[in-house]
Amino acid sequence: MTVLAACGSEDDVLRRPDGQPISTSTTRIAEVNLVNPERNFTKTCSAPTAPDAGRPDVERIAVTDPALLDAVCALGLGAKVTAVTSAPGTVPAYLGPQLQQVPAIGVSPSADAASKARPDVVLTTPSTAGSAAAFQGVRATSIELAGWEAGFTAVATALHRSSAAATLLRAFHADAAAIGKRLNAAQTQVSLVRFGPDSETIAGTDSFAGQILGIVGVQRPQRQRQPGTIKVTDDNFTSADADLIYISFEPGGLEHGKSVLLSDRWLDMGAPTWKRVLAVDDEVWYRTSGLAAARLVLNDLKSSLNGNSAEY
Repeated sequence: MTVLAACGSEDDVLRRPDGQPISTSTTRIAEVNLVNPERNFTKTCSAPTAPDAGRPDVERIAVTDPALLDAVCALGLGAKVTAVTSAPGTVPAYLGPQLQQVPAIGVSPSADAASKARPDVVLTTPSTAGSAAAFQGVRATSIELAGWEAGFTAVATALHRSSAAATLLRAFHADAAAIGKRLNAAQTQVSLVRFGPDSETIAGTDSFAGQILGIVGVQRPQRQRQPGTIKVTDDNFTSADADLIYISFEPGGLEHGKSVLLSDRWLDMGAPTWKRVLAVDDEVWYRTSGLAAARLVLNDLKSSLNGNSAEY
């Protein structure tokens, strides 16, 4: 069943007229299938983990940066989050309803809102440390966001779950290696293309998705084996081609992306000709990072790396 992209909302999520996300057995945009269109985000977060031996548990958590919530989710502690100092609607959708329902009390929360949260610990980042001041007298731990695995480990340490974090990371790497071997990932070259409102770019090896592909053992085309973003131009347009192309849409990029996907120049490349183009969730693959998102990307690869746009 083909769903017209005109049904999209401002956030480029395909929705029904009542605003609910469209759920179909097959959802396509410009003749390209979406990977896992019916994914159940209520299952994103892990089961609750136990605190390190001899360390007290944390019962209530406040977070000043939504980017830290992925680690909390991966540790199974979403139910303990009592406040996020951000604007409403800034909690990533992929974290599921439990965390999306946490009160977002603004970047400069009132004393009353901070008091109602009653956290035992405040997780903050250098750029949002000012918001932690509202929780007077509460232990605050600053987390550097450089490197998703290091950030996850730092959050786990602050929440007295270093041992659980190490176990979860080992399990992820083991699963990624097993999936890569089973899918013969080393024999597949994958291109990562993102469509913006008026541009298309190729994501480099240092992008979140690029890192996960590397852990799995997926190869990249020669022209994409570098960090940083490559802007697609008339001169390097075919650099976007590969055995398989994963595309995604940045906020506001849906219409431009559709126009490129239906263009003769795009359709004449190898992967589009062989229906080897698949669409993924840009928020999960690029605009966030963390173990919870990494597992979603891994599941996408598991279900699609050897599939194609026509038969997926």
